[in-house]
Amino acid sequence: IVLVFTLSGLNETMENRFVFFSFTALFYPLMVFCNVTVIFTIISYKKLHEPMYMFICNLCINALYGTAGFYPKFMYDLLAEDHVISYSGCMIQIFVIYSFALCEISTLTVMAYDRYVAICRPLEYHSVMTNQKVLEWILLCWLAPIFFISVLIVLTARLTLCGSTIEKLYCEIWAVAKLSCFSTTVNNVFGYTVILVYIGHGVLIYFSYFQLIQNCIKSIEGRRKFIQTCIPHLLSLINVTIAFLFDVLYSRYGSKNLPQGVRNFMALEFLLIPPILNPLIYGLNLTTVRQQVIRLFFKKKVGISK
Repeated sequence: IVLVFTLSGLNETMENRFVFFSFTALFYPLMVFCNVTVIFTIISYKKLHEPMYMFICNLCINALYGTAGFYPKFMYDLLAEDHVISYSGCMIQIFVIYSFALCEISTLTVMAYDRYVAICRPLEYHSVMTNQKVLEWILLCWLAPIFFISVLIVLTARLTLCGSTIEKLYCEIWAVAKLSCFSTTVNNVFGYTVILVYIGHGVLIYFSYFQLIQNCIKSIEGRRKFIQTCIPHLLSLINVTIAFLFDVLYSRYGSKNLPQGVRNFMALEFLLIPPILNPLIYGLNLTTVRQQVIRLFFKKKVGISK
């Protein structure tokens, strides 16, 4: 029975651990601050209580949730000599990190549908995207990933393991399954089913954008709307797609010939770039959010100058 796993992802880079710790100690609070600012701004101002902003808020909440499952443990490991994690701690980390990843894709899919209805069917928008519908979509964004990852964890927990070394910076579901003494066919079949479901999400997103582009090029107003609200979403989408491709390719086909630093970056990209880029893209790019953020931080100064 394996009670503790060893995380070997830092073994070859320990001489730079204080550099990594310093970077992480600056980056993680900055990422939390950016996401909390966008969340607080959207919740505080009534005119931002619209579907698109609620989904942006959900993206930011999800970023805080997912990164909390990685960064505190990672910072502890950078200062510790032994990089170990308990079996239950490993399962919790898998649950948090991978439900975060799937919730990110689900939220981006719902946002693509929201933009499709807003631009291609504007007269129906308020009857389609009601408050109840938005709440249902957000709940689905969380409940579906929670269900899929829970099943994967139950399937993984039943495996008899013949090893305890995970060659990553954090616990990862394929890495634990690879340690099994016996066949993992059931895990693989369900795992690939989940991947296919979320590839289906991607197809839906790109179909929505194909329709949007076709619709928007017909008018100047359509093009302006597309550039203002859809380009930030497309940037987030491309960013997340690349990040998840890195992780899936690395998990499944990662070569030990690659330097450990490169392998670590491939494994970390989806925990590093989307959580900081999303609030910056939406906070700085969308005029309404940007104006309210500026008002939030500078209203006292404005009041004094008056």
